Amino acid sequence: MNQLIRAIAFAADKHRDQRRKDANASPYINHPIALANVLANEGGIDDERVLIAAILHDTIEDTDTTYDELEQCFGEEIARIVVEVTDDKSLPKEERKRAQIEHAAHISHRAKLVKLADKICNLRDILVTPPSTWSDERKREYFDWAKRVVDQLRGVHAPLEAAFAVVYCEGMPSGRALA
Repeated sequence: MNQLIRAIAFAADKHRDQRRKDANASPYINHPIALANVLANEGGIDDERVLIAAILHDTIEDTDTTYDELEQCFGEEIARIVVEVTDDKSLPKEERKRAQIEHAAHISHRAKLVKLADKICNLRDILVTPPSTWSDERKREYFDWAKRVVDQLRGVHAPLEAAFAVVYCEGMPSGRALA
C-alpha cells in the first residue's frame, strides 16, 4: 500500500501542470487514477505492480521522467511495464498509432492489463468529456483505432475486455453517442 501511495504522489507531482483536453481542462492526474480504479474495482486486479504501473503509465511519455528514475523509485519490473506501454514520441502520430497496434500483442501480461484499462478510460472520457476540439469523425476514428489495439490484447482479462466492449458499443454501433 505504501508503494502505491508513493506512486500516486509521484505521478501527481510529475503531471501537476498538465490538463486533459476536455472543455473543463480537468487535471491530468484523474486519468491514471481512473486506470487504477478500473483495474482494481472493475477488474479485481490486486497485483500491486500492475496498479503502480497504471498510475505511472504516462510519466515517461508525457513528463520529464526517465526509465532510470522510475527504476530507482519503483524497481525494474514496474519501470519495464511503464516502458512497454509508452509511445515513442519521436515518431509521427500515425506511426505511433500503427506501432501501438503491432506492439500490443507482444507486451507482458501486466502491461496488457494497463493498456486495456487505458483504452477503457480513454473511450469513457471521449463519451463523457471529449476533447473540446474533436469532431464526431475524429472520435469515431479513435474508437476504431482503440478497438484495433484491444483486439491484440484478447484473452488477457475477460471482465476488462467486456468493459471495453460495452463502452465501445456505446460509442459506435448506431453512432448515437458520437453523432
